Amino acid sequence: MFELKQQLKLGQQLIMTPQLQHAIKLLQLSRLELVDAIQHELEENPALEEVLMTSEATNEETPEKEVSMEENFDFDLDLANYFDDYGSGGKVNFETEVKDEIPFDTFMTEKKTLSDHLLWQLAMLSPTPLQKEIGALIIGNLNSAGYLDMQIKEIATFTHATEEQVEETLHALQTFDPLGVCASNLQECLLIQTRHLGIDNTIVSLIIEQHLKNLENKNYKAIARCLKISLKKVITAVDTIKTLDPRPGLRYNTDSSQYIRPDIYVYKIDHDFVIIMNDDGMPKLKISSFYQNAVRNKADQQYKNVQGYMQDKIKSATWLIKSIHQRQKTIYRVMESILKFQHKFFDQGLEYLKPMILKDVAQDIEMHESTVSRVTTNKYVFTPQGLFELKFFFNSSINRFHGEAVASASVHHHIKQIIEGENPQKPYSDEAISKLLVNQNIKIARRTVAKYREMMRILPSNKRKQL
Repeated sequence: MFELKQQLKLGQQLIMTPQLQHAIKLLQLSRLELVDAIQHELEENPALEEVLMTSEATNEETPEKEVSMEENFDFDLDLANYFDDYGSGGKVNFETEVKDEIPFDTFMTEKKTLSDHLLWQLAMLSPTPLQKEIGALIIGNLNSAGYLDMQIKEIATFTHATEEQVEETLHALQTFDPLGVCASNLQECLLIQTRHLGIDNTIVSLIIEQHLKNLENKNYKAIARCLKISLKKVITAVDTIKTLDPRPGLRYNTDSSQYIRPDIYVYKIDHDFVIIMNDDGMPKLKISSFYQNAVRNKADQQYKNVQGYMQDKIKSATWLIKSIHQRQKTIYRVMESILKFQHKFFDQGLEYLKPMILKDVAQDIEMHESTVSRVTTNKYVFTPQGLFELKFFFNSSINRFHGEAVASASVHHHIKQIIEGENPQKPYSDEAISKLLVNQNIKIARRTVAKYREMMRILPSNKRKQL
């Protein structure tokens, strides 16, 4: 059974503002998407500037100070509260200097489909056979936007399950990344996101539940009149709704392959490993000194009429800088934990990859599992063993006859090695491969060999045979 837990936490309630939702989204962006988002903010916000590293920096002029995570800012938005709820922890010092430049433009990776991404998350829950069957059927019937095109009654009939069992599995899938996936319609998609972000039972959710038509028609006055609230409150709620994703599945419907650059480098130096964040090509940001001086100079009549506007822009810019720093720290901590669990893999190769689930890392660094899932998606690390997406390191386990379990990805590697070393005139059958794996202390059935072989797009023995 999927285990659902509720936890009571006393303390001040964090208001989920559009700025905070934007900060959360930065956490799950890929490196390329983050650079694009920063460029967009640079164009939109005049208080935000890029630090240009040129020879002019050697002039005697006083350089403008960059905003750091440790500085305190006089505004009521507090990102630390949100990340504390998800256990992002305290300070982490990490290197950002790249030791040796590697031509990563030559690397390509196959972009995962929405189905791949959801099935991976389902496997991390260790589902029962029935839950796995129900989940696979639901995932297989999602449209390009991520909506479910099948009724619960139909799913129950196909899987010989009760409607309650189907609903239980569906609710679990609706907590997966991307948020809002597996909904039956737009309204449910948006409400799923409000529940996860902690803004259900608010004006935001009320508008989605009762006034979606008025929202689509931008009839904000009618919403304010019906809810008996001010137009300003409606507009604030609408700004929050605009940050939600109405079609969460579309981000996976791009080209099947893409060029990538890693977010992280892991180098082996002497007998230890060093984690280095890749900041190459990432704009370094600062707050415009012109805006800062204008806001501080309260006596200057020229700027009094626009001080409110300037303060808002400075707050927005400061928030972005802090959010990016927090994102980098969170990725670093997740990578640090992965390195601890998978040390033998980094040192000796794929055969030593251990079974690991999201919960292992989440508990290690006191972070929410869903956050670990988002951090590890579309983030890549270059290691002594090659280039990998962070979520590659989370694997289900295969039993051994003696000793520790082995990761399923490691079993893939063993199967591939056996097939590469076979006689092409007498290729091994799946049954023969299963028996050979027994000699390597790996307990695996013939049908599982066949499944793994198909996942690696390797033909069966009768089609591999060469005359």
